[in-house]
Amino acid sequence: MHVLDVGPAMGFFTLPLARLVGPSGQVICVDIQEKMLEALMRRARRANVAARIETRVCDTESLRADDLTLQIDFVLAFYVVHEVGDAARFFGEVHGVLRHRGRVLFAEPRGHVSEREFQEALSVAEANGLRKVESLNIARSHAAILERV
Repeated sequence: MHVLDVGPAMGFFTLPLARLVGPSGQVICVDIQEKMLEALMRRARRANVAARIETRVCDTESLRADDLTLQIDFVLAFYVVHEVGDAARFFGEVHGVLRHRGRVLFAEPRGHVSEREFQEALSVAEANGLRKVESLNIARSHAAILERV
C-alpha cells in the first residue's frame, strides 16, 4: 500500500502507518515544516521503519505531489484541511494522486471547525471527485472516510 500523510508533524500516525504498509509499502509525508519532517525521520529510524517513509517539504500552495498521480491508495488528512488556504485545490490534488477507489480519512477538530464548516468542506471534497462513504466517530473530531470516484 502507498499512503500519503499530509501534515504529519512529528509522525504520531506516520510510524503506525509505516508498520501497517509493511516492507513493500511506502508512506509519503508532506509538511510545510522541514524541522518536523527531520524529527519524524529521527523517530522513524529509532522505530526501524525509516526505509518505508519518504518526506517532502510542501508549501501553502501545493502538496508538491504531481509525480504521484494515481499512485496513492490512502490519504490521511487529520486536522489539516482547516489550515490550508484553498480546500478546493487541496481536495483536487488529493483526488489526482489517489488510485481508483482510493480512500481518504478526513478529520477536523471540533474545537476549531464547526459542523457547518466541516459539511462545507465535505461538499468541496465531493465537487473535487471525493464522495463520503462513511462517517467516523473519533473523539473531539468531525471525521469521514472519502473515496475517489
